[in-house]
Amino acid sequence: MGILQDKRILVAGVTMDTSIGFSVARVAQEQGASVVIANFGRALSITRRIAKRLPDSAPVIELDVTDPDHLQTLGERVGEHLDGLDGVVHSIAYGNPETLLGGKFLTGPWEDVALALQVSAYSLKSLSVAALPMMTPGSSVVGLTFDGSVAWPAYDWMGVAKGALESCARYLARDLGEHGVRVNLVSSGPLRTLAAKAIPGFGDLESMWSDRSPLGWDNADNLPTARSVVALLSDFFPATTGEIVHVDGGYHAMGA
Repeated sequence: MGILQDKRILVAGVTMDTSIGFSVARVAQEQGASVVIANFGRALSITRRIAKRLPDSAPVIELDVTDPDHLQTLGERVGEHLDGLDGVVHSIAYGNPETLLGGKFLTGPWEDVALALQVSAYSLKSLSVAALPMMTPGSSVVGLTFDGSVAWPAYDWMGVAKGALESCARYLARDLGEHGVRVNLVSSGPLRTLAAKAIPGFGDLESMWSDRSPLGWDNADNLPTARSVVALLSDFFPATTGEIVHVDGGYHAMGA
């Protein structure tokens, strides 16, 4: 019996089978969960194809976290496949690489910054509130971040968005606690996902990470991150909320 046996999980933001969200969905199923995955727009057809590569082909729903109608009807669409939710995974982020990343911090236009903040940070609140009526005490929300406490080369406004995401998670933990819902983040080291490939200069982070991480770091292996997300979705962390769990080989703890 797995640690998510009979749990009902929504994983939002799954595009490719190389994404962290896909790995989370796979491990969650292996641990006994029923999983629904979500994406939107042109990527939706890709998500429907790769959903068939999971151990059990997962239902796919359309969810644009910036669309109020999608959020308002989330319960109806999830309800076609699950009779409630025990966990929600927020694997969603976006920043225009042409205007906000790769050394463009001083020139990033507000319109693009605003969208990046809405999609990458505010949407954690939007998704959690939309899912709340389906969740019961003991449920868990888990998001994915990339250490927003420092300034990284090339990351620019996405770094600001991750800082906002981390603050948002703490306030959500405060306000959803009375509902018995935990809110935590997993801060992964750099991984070769579709999102990472869109960041100019992100390869510089990858190259130095394994050298400075006490445990080393494999930027092609999503499994440690996925397992940590699944652990936080489980009942093994019943009194943990507002936390950021680092899954980065120990890099964050090293001074040099």
